[in-house]
Amino acid sequence: MTEHWQQVYRQLHAHPELSGEEHGTASLVAEELRALDGWEVTPGVGGTGVVGVLQSGPGPIIWLRADMDALPVQEETGLEYASRTAGVMHACGHDTHVAALLAACAQLSADRPAGTVVAVFQPAEETGAGAQRMLDDGLLQRFPKPGIVLGQHVAPLPAGFAISKSGPIMAASDSIRVKFTGRGGHGSQPHLAVDPLLMAASFVVRMQSLTARQAAVPSGPVLVAGSLHAGTRPNIIAETAELLLTLRTFSDTTRDRMLEDIARLAQAEAEAAGAPVPPEFAPYDHFPVTVNTEGDTERIMATLTEGGIPVMPLTNPLTGSEDFGAFGTAARCPSVFWHIGGIDAARFTEADQALMLAEHTIPPRFPSNHSPRFAPDPGQTLPAMITAMVTAARAELARS
Repeated sequence: MTEHWQQVYRQLHAHPELSGEEHGTASLVAEELRALDGWEVTPGVGGTGVVGVLQSGPGPIIWLRADMDALPVQEETGLEYASRTAGVMHACGHDTHVAALLAACAQLSADRPAGTVVAVFQPAEETGAGAQRMLDDGLLQRFPKPGIVLGQHVAPLPAGFAISKSGPIMAASDSIRVKFTGRGGHGSQPHLAVDPLLMAASFVVRMQSLTARQAAVPSGPVLVAGSLHAGTRPNIIAETAELLLTLRTFSDTTRDRMLEDIARLAQAEAEAAGAPVPPEFAPYDHFPVTVNTEGDTERIMATLTEGGIPVMPLTNPLTGSEDFGAFGTAARCPSVFWHIGGIDAARFTEADQALMLAEHTIPPRFPSNHSPRFAPDPGQTLPAMITAMVTAARAELARS
């Protein structure tokens, strides 16, 4: 890997852009692809998406996907190339995805294996809208239809190692907005008000029972309150309180039941408090379950391992979510997704490794994706991600 791709990564990291606003990122991607031999480049697909096509005669057609958007997070890594945009950060590592796929495109351009490679640089993964926007903009009609779709995601794992599994690999996700309306008043006279903040706080505590009762169920649901906003001053009882929740599930049945339970619990809380109006309940930003195709996943995991990227098979799916699966579903073709380490392997002790093997979890001292301190080591992460994508792509193109 040349220093150029490290510079591209640092440029991307320093200039993050939110979902649907990836104009500078898209421009950089298109410029880099056009500088490579043989790539046909189409910007503006599904808004800010970019598609590159490398045709090298008859052979398989594969899609390689990278997401491009950042998050509304204030960076706290202290890196010299930290975000220069206040309140916006590549806290999920999509900058590594873009840089690695661009470098993989460069290698495939130099090698020219027989077949067709379609590089899909996708916007708005964090809102669950980007993949569908590109499909709605004619992605399957305007570009060669894939025989398989491949994707990867950086994770707080030892660099050079990957994890994956066939079948469901990542959860479905729903964001949920709950708004309680009370009757505002003076902080010195709570008896004359109906406090929506008290409703919201009690609701947050009570909703823990919805998942606690299913703790014994394999791959049970996850429900977390990520935001609670109410009031402006300490001596004013607010008129409203708004919660933003995230729900993760692994089946339509569980999802439907949890949404019904959450709505019922919010309604009961409002009634118990004597709220003047029912609470507002609105799910949004839905992600489907990400499913890896059986057979194809095992083959690619073996290919990566043979190529120097050991893959640890997961026992259970991850509770994170992705819209990557929308491409394979729409194309009615196999799709395979894996996570690859972004942390210096030397930082993991034997105890850490034992914990990861036994419980399939990350030691808590390592910042995870979406943390303001999440900082993959590009010197180790990018070479591994490039190797993984190129190795998988070459192997799939070599298949008859």
